[in-house]
Amino acid sequence: MGNGPSIKEHVETASKTGVLGLSHKKLSSFPPSLKQLADILRTLDLSDNCFSVLPSEMENFRNLKHLKLDKNSLRNLPSFLGKLVKLESLSVRDNHLTELPVTLSALKNLKEAHFSGNKLQEFPLMLCGLRHLDMLDLSRNSITKVVNDPNLATLHVIELNLNQNQISELSEYLAKCPRLRTLRLEENCLPLTAIPRCLLDESNISLLAIDGNLFAPKNLMEVEGYEKYMERYTEVKKKLS
Repeated sequence: MGNGPSIKEHVETASKTGVLGLSHKKLSSFPPSLKQLADILRTLDLSDNCFSVLPSEMENFRNLKHLKLDKNSLRNLPSFLGKLVKLESLSVRDNHLTELPVTLSALKNLKEAHFSGNKLQEFPLMLCGLRHLDMLDLSRNSITKVVNDPNLATLHVIELNLNQNQISELSEYLAKCPRLRTLRLEENCLPLTAIPRCLLDESNISLLAIDGNLFAPKNLMEVEGYEKYMERYTEVKKKLS
């Protein structure tokens, strides 16, 4: 633990601020003293520790808005996370997750969800319908396709990051996502024929990142609807310049 503050000192400070950072503490279990913070904590950072499961005590932390669990050894997330309905950001990067609990669909206030660097194999449809979710990062996983499910049309993210997966199929319903502006698909297994025309000429997407797939990016110009996509892309560039 080095010469930094002790867990007791962190807990004492958190009782006043509502913010607790316990990263890099080699923790594999919940310090008993944390229980007294159940009604107080708004931010909890347990990243860079040794958790393989999340302690059941966390179910009582109902006022949490920000939860960070990056770089642990988690193979799954408990269903009780769905009870932490005030969560606005959830980060579980660089763990060993193979799936996500369906109860995450209850996190109606979630704005950011980061699951990069795991072993997810399927697109997490339970996150569709979350109206405040702006950012979903699923990069560096093992997803092979974005299934053609109508529920995808209720995905409200502004940015969807699917870089560095194994995706070879895309759903046309992505074009119906009402707020989707940035779609990142770099370093996947997509052939040119897998890019739905509607993504180009019917969606709101203004940045489609497709480098590192089974076709040269310039070949996207051959797909019908490319001109409409470039109109949106150029318009956004002008606004930012």
